[in-house]
Amino acid sequence: MTTQKIIHVLEEWAPPIYQESYDNSGLLVGDSSKTVKAVLICLDCTEEVVDEAIALGANMVIAHHPVIFSGLKKVTGTTYIERTVIKAIKHDIAIYALHTNLDNVMNGVNSKICDLLGIENKRILQTKNGRSDVGSGMIGQLNKPMNTKVFLDQIKITFGADCLRYTNVLKEEISKIAVCGGSGSFLLKDAIAQEADIFITSDFKYHQFFDAENRIVIADIGHYEAEKFTKELICDFLREKFPTFALHLSKINTNPVNYL
Repeated sequence: MTTQKIIHVLEEWAPPIYQESYDNSGLLVGDSSKTVKAVLICLDCTEEVVDEAIALGANMVIAHHPVIFSGLKKVTGTTYIERTVIKAIKHDIAIYALHTNLDNVMNGVNSKICDLLGIENKRILQTKNGRSDVGSGMIGQLNKPMNTKVFLDQIKITFGADCLRYTNVLKEEISKIAVCGGSGSFLLKDAIAQEADIFITSDFKYHQFFDAENRIVIADIGHYEAEKFTKELICDFLREKFPTFALHLSKINTNPVNYL
């Protein structure tokens, strides 16, 4: 099994053409012609994750977030990014990332979030290039209305959020839910326009919460928390394609944020 064969299957699922212009998905480190012995799947590729891959005998790391995002002008080991790249190259470990292209496909990150919360009749919140099956965020319905406070508690438990920031509860029950893995504040107007009762995402700034305008509940669950199940999504996909291949889920918690 070559690196390129695994990449080919991943890119049939989440084509690179669907990534956002600012993104850097794809093969970031390594030779695509090399034989892969085992794969380690993670949310963020850090030095600790590369150490984990070495210990497991995995020579390919598949991450959601690209460790190289805005480019490198030097590789001297002065930053965690440079040190991660150096260690991967030294140990002949390929690093591949599928980021916003996996966010933007119908059966990607946002679909996983919806499934975890029991959201049905899913559709893309903000479609891309006139395609109904590609774009940002997702919106759908609960099977039956749920008490708003109970649903907020369910979100916190499901995603293991130590902190849930949310705006005023506007009505006792909700049923129409909008979601976006990662930073989704840019989709707030779409969620309001499509009459979602609540919008679940992360990375809202203080003043952006006012933009709810008492028309929707914003629930900010944290960036790591909103995307922590992406590695399971990738692993399940690859396991279906390569049922006998060695796939490992990273056990490293790469969340850089701690809560008191």
